[in-house]
Amino acid sequence: MQDEQDERGFFGERPLKPLAKTDPKLDKPHYLGHRERLRQRLRDSGPESLQDYEVLELLLFRSITRADTKGRAKALIQRFGSLSEVLGAPERLLREVEGIGDAVAFDLKVIAAAAKRMAKGEVAQREVLSSWQLLLDYVRTAMAFETTEQFRILFLDKRNALIADEVQQTGTVDHTPAYPREVAKRALELSATAIILVHNHPSGDPTPSKADIEMTKTIMSVCKPLSIMVHDHIIVGKAGFASLKGLALI
Repeated sequence: MQDEQDERGFFGERPLKPLAKTDPKLDKPHYLGHRERLRQRLRDSGPESLQDYEVLELLLFRSITRADTKGRAKALIQRFGSLSEVLGAPERLLREVEGIGDAVAFDLKVIAAAAKRMAKGEVAQREVLSSWQLLLDYVRTAMAFETTEQFRILFLDKRNALIADEVQQTGTVDHTPAYPREVAKRALELSATAIILVHNHPSGDPTPSKADIEMTKTIMSVCKPLSIMVHDHIIVGKAGFASLKGLALI
């Protein structure tokens, strides 16, 4: 009995050891330091210093706040090929990438919509024919990564400023119907004196087909008596663009 009391007293009187101090830096997830370094590189050296997947990482920081985004960004680039193609991909395909849920896919499409608005705003503020590269950048942003063909018309006033930008028809993966009389009718409704035709090739190759050339010539023949000038027909693909006028096909 005495031994038990002594033992209880022994353990009861032993001083408690202080808890080991931890380094706050070690408690932070490893990716936080990476995020800050990436942000600082953007601030110091600009976006040109970053690769596509790194820009995508920065975008994903807002949607995925408590996990590493580097792996997800690389997986998206590997699946679609480039940052532009990631932003141009349909939501359903984005969600097929591991770690990309509904919210992240939606956020990426919002970013894509903002990029299109910005590119369109740049075109709208200038005389289109003297800002040709801006126009090409806009139509590429708007259409190059669509999975079905779209036939788009840019309506211009007598100063060649943009009045309206409309998708007239949407087709299949390799064909879009175009109706020349409807094109002319809409131009008259908008009091447009010139138009630029644009459509995309989902295959990625912007090379004009025989049908593309014939359709353009038909639209030109309908518009000419109405004093509506067809400045060009631009075909957009992932691999670049083709201008029928630049190729001397119209």
